[in-house]
Amino acid sequence: MPVISQVVKDLLENGVHFGHQASKWNPKMKEYIFGRKSGICIIDLEKTEAAMKKATDFLYDLSRKGKKVIFVGTKKQAKQIIKEEAQRSGMFYVDERWLGGCLTNFETILKSVDRLTKIEKTKQSETYTELAKKERVKLEREEDKLNKNFFGIKEMKKVPDAMIVIDSDAEKIAVLEARKMGIPVVAVLDTNCDPGMVQFPIPANDDAIRSIRYILAALTDAVVKGRSEFDGTAAPVRKVQPEPVREEKPAPAAEEKPAQAAAQVKPKEEVKDKPAAEKKPERAPRVEKTEAKKSEKPEAERTTDIKKLEEEEKNNEGDISLS
Repeated sequence: MPVISQVVKDLLENGVHFGHQASKWNPKMKEYIFGRKSGICIIDLEKTEAAMKKATDFLYDLSRKGKKVIFVGTKKQAKQIIKEEAQRSGMFYVDERWLGGCLTNFETILKSVDRLTKIEKTKQSETYTELAKKERVKLEREEDKLNKNFFGIKEMKKVPDAMIVIDSDAEKIAVLEARKMGIPVVAVLDTNCDPGMVQFPIPANDDAIRSIRYILAALTDAVVKGRSEFDGTAAPVRKVQPEPVREEKPAPAAEEKPAQAAAQVKPKEEVKDKPAAEKKPERAPRVEKTEAKKSEKPEAERTTDIKKLEEEEKNNEGDISLS
């Protein structure tokens, strides 16, 4: 039997092999499709592994030369992951909406970015406080709008050297602009996409968050590794895993907690026993008093009734003697 690599196992666990419905497939993706099951196309993970290896090698060589990469992903499932991975690698990103002309009309985009930096400087200056409230609100709204579209490319002073895209079909405008500018594109594409539109297609499930995160993390690791070699520093990817330190710290804390809990439980039990013993004799006499009071009331009533009977008998005797 053929030996399955660890990468293929990881891809399988993250659901990378699930494609679109068979009715929505693109015939150009035929070479990447392993088969069909329950009306869904199944992606060949061995070809995905080979495509990932080719893309990571390209990104590593590119970033090692000090070149820049832009991450593009505006889908709901991908936008947060795109932002996190781009910030981790120190690269540019677009996660809200790809504005037409971001590459082909880059000079106009730079004017909007300059306007954003100008507003930020005015907000930090003293003249901002002297402005009327209406003007301040207007500037804040303009700043929010520009930040939404240009925050990820605010530091981009020239066209990037490569592009990483999630779902080339959804980001078709960005891919077409990159092709026109001669920028190589690394794209995660599903069975409904055209692999001929990009230079480094990676067939994978582009709708599942786990699938996107796994593939994008592998691509970002290659960028970070190459960038660290260019800067002459160690790659930060390996530093962010202090496993032995985390395991040692909770161990003593876990041992101390039961001892403290036991020490706190003992005095509570002693305190509860003492008032319980004191309360028992207090309740007993109260019950007796109430019973005594209840028993006294009927005796007093009986004595009054007897006296009345005696007086009535005397009166009756007097009446009899007179007759």
